[in-house]
Amino acid sequence: MTDKRPDVKIAGRILYLTEDQDLLERQLYGYEDLPFDAGRALIDNISTDELTPGWVCYYYDETLARYCLVGLRGGRVKADAIKNGGFGVIVSGLSKGCGSSRETAPFSELKAGVQLVIAKNIEKIYGQNCQNIGLLTSTDFGLIERIQRGETIPIAEFTRGLDPIAASIVEHGGLFAYNRARLAGVVAPPAVATAARPMTLCEKIIADRAIADAKTGATGIAAVQPSDALFVRTDVRFSHEYVTPMAEALFKMGLGDDARVTDPGSVFAFRDHLTFLDRVMPEAHVKLGLREQAASLATVQQSFAARQGVRLYGEVQRDGADAGSEGICHNIVIEELALPGQLVIGTDSHTCMAGVLGCFAFGVGSTDMANSWFTKDVRVRVPETARVELRGALRDGVSAKDLMLHLLAQDFFRSGAGIGKVLEFGGSGLASMGIDERATLTNMAVEAGGFTGICEADGVVLDYLREMRGVDPASLTDRLFRADPDARYCHVFDIDLATIEPTVATPGDPRNGVPLSELGSDVRIDIAYGGSCTGGKKADMDMYAAVVRRALDAGRSLPDGVRCYIQFGSQKIRDYAETMGYVTLFRAAGIELIDPSCGACIKAGPGVSDRPDQVTVSAINRNFPGRSGPGQVYLASPYVVVASAFLGRIGTPEEL
Repeated sequence: MTDKRPDVKIAGRILYLTEDQDLLERQLYGYEDLPFDAGRALIDNISTDELTPGWVCYYYDETLARYCLVGLRGGRVKADAIKNGGFGVIVSGLSKGCGSSRETAPFSELKAGVQLVIAKNIEKIYGQNCQNIGLLTSTDFGLIERIQRGETIPIAEFTRGLDPIAASIVEHGGLFAYNRARLAGVVAPPAVATAARPMTLCEKIIADRAIADAKTGATGIAAVQPSDALFVRTDVRFSHEYVTPMAEALFKMGLGDDARVTDPGSVFAFRDHLTFLDRVMPEAHVKLGLREQAASLATVQQSFAARQGVRLYGEVQRDGADAGSEGICHNIVIEELALPGQLVIGTDSHTCMAGVLGCFAFGVGSTDMANSWFTKDVRVRVPETARVELRGALRDGVSAKDLMLHLLAQDFFRSGAGIGKVLEFGGSGLASMGIDERATLTNMAVEAGGFTGICEADGVVLDYLREMRGVDPASLTDRLFRADPDARYCHVFDIDLATIEPTVATPGDPRNGVPLSELGSDVRIDIAYGGSCTGGKKADMDMYAAVVRRALDAGRSLPDGVRCYIQFGSQKIRDYAETMGYVTLFRAAGIELIDPSCGACIKAGPGVSDRPDQVTVSAINRNFPGRSGPGQVYLASPYVVVASAFLGRIGTPEEL
């Protein structure tokens, strides 16, 4: 026997996150309760950045309850508003929980007293994090009136449509409770009995890494299909300083203070997100004691890594001076750690970037990571796959970033249909792209709400691994999975690369892509930022340099009031830029160079805005409200970012 969660009676008020800001405020501070109205306009695409902005994530305990939703667009939600409002239910529109994988987001809701989140659809990582910590979710708006009538709601209402493992986790009240029962032999996931069938690339890797026998640890089953639920063996597990402390706290809570990480050689920690936070922390945050709170994350992570024997990629010095991090976790995972056919998990939504090597890589929350430290496995519900068939080649001055912004703007993704899907990139057009450009594709798959992105490991990948890491391609022969020709896809995009135009995403969401030709030529900018895991690779440096040379040859200089930043994704990328003469070139043009770290992408380094009226054009991967400061952020390719810096407005290199 094992204790299961009983049917629930939701206590407390219902908060509708309405587009009408005054109505939202009346609920929060006037304690006005609204009747259910199916036609009421609710806020869509509420990101985890809005639920718990970056600075809130310096906390990893019940303090998070105080700051639930303080980043919500409109600025009406103040500290303690959710906690003190007596809310048991939060209701919103499409794509609740998009963006980062931070488990602080649902944790803040739970600890503020929220029992249930209702939205038109729930993003994959956010939804899984909710299940893991015991926060109920639903897309059934019919529950609202039942709750208002005081009905007790059967737990089955919250497990409908879930796979057996997810349903059991919800029934047990969370992942740790479920895993205690699982490890005790009280519960077990049903065996996957899918017969041999044509499979996609990710399906083949999942089948290969599936736990076939929990007692012996044997892996590998005949086949899987979408909706199969199972546990899979991980090959690489990593976390960064934003998340390691919370995961460790959960690890100890679930397994005791003496718990040990299983196979620490496959676990990695990164001090890469808050390296330059001191340079941009607002004085108001300093007064709140957040400088010390943020610094403590690195200290806790360092202690964890030393105690558990985990490799920590930390801060470095060059020529006797501080020089940032060894690299952004995603760049280093590609440069040094992941291999084709492997299964990679990380506590960051952009873990999917590693899919460029032909591995199955995806982001998880703190609870999933804490469990995997012990079990070395992670649960997966086999996702559907959308195929992105690429033909031809991109034109000069057009990059993979333009392709992704074009793709994300399709109705399939804007409607939420892409949530939880794998984006499998292939076709003859992929062969025309180098490893770095492909990495932009896989990195930004999560901006579609996707599970992950992946490319087959072809000759380009094998050459990269040989040249970068000395890997013998012959040693990977049995790890080079290929999608079957007759594999089934939920959707197929057929894209002629020659038709892709320079594209930008207007502020608020990466899915707001429009051709630059339709944007107009009057969007003045204050900041141009080139960097992050998406925009700080070697190929990106090549693009930045080409535009800088063109601008200087044309006699251009940075206009007064415009600041341009370029940040390197890793120390190896910085070495490359120095060898190519780019560092000297960039400095001569007045561009401010930043050592490797995440930085401005998460509002934690030089390049952030500090006023709402500022406009940034950026090579980062997402532009949710508040992501890189209070200003407006347009996403663009490396070409457009640097060209815009010299033009003083958003434009292309051809206009220089």
